[in-house]
Amino acid sequence: MKTKLASLTVIVLMTSLLIANCAPAPTPTPEPVVPAATEAPATEAPKPPAPEFIELGASIPLTGNFGSLGNMVLPGYEFAVEDINAAGGVMVEEYGVKIPLRLTYYDDESDPTKAVSKLETLFSEQNVTAYLGGAGSSMHAAAAAIAEKNKVPYCGIAFALNQIHQQGYKYLFSPFPKSPQQAKDTFEYLNAAIPEGERPLKVAIFSYSDDWGKEIGDLWESNAAANGYEVVLRAENPVGPNNDWSDSILKAKAAGAEALLSLPIFPDGSGMFKAMAELGWTPKYALVIRAPEGVNWGESMGTIGEYVTIFPGWHNGEKFDGVAELNEEYQAKFGRPADLLTGPAYACVQLFAAAIEKAGTLDRDAVRDAMASIDTNTVIGPVTFNEDGTGNVLNPLIQWQNGKLELVWPPDQATADFVYPAPPFEDR
Repeated sequence: MKTKLASLTVIVLMTSLLIANCAPAPTPTPEPVVPAATEAPATEAPKPPAPEFIELGASIPLTGNFGSLGNMVLPGYEFAVEDINAAGGVMVEEYGVKIPLRLTYYDDESDPTKAVSKLETLFSEQNVTAYLGGAGSSMHAAAAAIAEKNKVPYCGIAFALNQIHQQGYKYLFSPFPKSPQQAKDTFEYLNAAIPEGERPLKVAIFSYSDDWGKEIGDLWESNAAANGYEVVLRAENPVGPNNDWSDSILKAKAAGAEALLSLPIFPDGSGMFKAMAELGWTPKYALVIRAPEGVNWGESMGTIGEYVTIFPGWHNGEKFDGVAELNEEYQAKFGRPADLLTGPAYACVQLFAAAIEKAGTLDRDAVRDAMASIDTNTVIGPVTFNEDGTGNVLNPLIQWQNGKLELVWPPDQATADFVYPAPPFEDR
């Protein structure tokens, strides 16, 4: 009996094992998926509080020898600041907001010593981000040295003295034609506009005995020879409003000079041309930089001042963005389109605004670096800078015609045809 019971027990156990081995295996319970640990998103550091204004400072000759130039420059700065601020100001990434511009300026009375003093005051009291220049080569020569000493970016127009740019300055920028370009263009434009056999090949140069007078006089001479022209007279006087040019005029007339190249200030230039009319010498072509650039030339000269040409760096008839709007603003305030130096001055502010936005900071060195590599469009057209701070810009030729300033070269920008030869004074 016990044996049968033991056998039965073994059979039951073996059957149980067989059933267990034949049953399907249990499905393992998947372990819960735990997301990988992630770092909390970094909190962006708060921007520092923005200054109330971006400070721009200028020393401008509103009186004195260069006053007629300075009074065309200042409105350009003021209109540009107003227009940029009306659009909200300049975006500065460092602060994450747009900041308005503020211009502080002084009249330096055409005195380089006073210009230096004014720029030092602007640096110490206004903490300027950038300097805007005045007018006249001698004024910029003094001012650029202070900008370099203070390491403040400086943008200046209404000066052609290339020598300033050969001092190794890093903070000086000028979107304005310089003497080498002006001298080269003088004869290339004449050769392009006037058929061979009709050109004024005998040239008289009336210049000042200052640095710019000597620089451009030498360049005019060398470029004249290279283009088939002959300088028959070169006369100099000191910078001043009332030089007597009678002796030089008589010598030019006796030498058969057909063209006059000169750069007098106003009213020295108007006195020069009135003496030319009295002494009976009418050059077929006259390029007179500076004196005829303001409306006072047309108002005071009448027909004697007609047909004179100028290299002022801009004209309100140019076909670039923003020119029409600037003319409208100027017309509303002054009753005429923008003056010749107003456009380049406006462009200086545009360039600084673009440089500050590109730099993303008001750090002067960063703004300087951004300015050096700028490539942008302005009311004077596209602007880039060379390593020495000279600008790659258009150099338009302007001519007085029927009491108006007309753009006559290059042809794609012209508002009127170039008039040549100039009729004798007595026949006008």
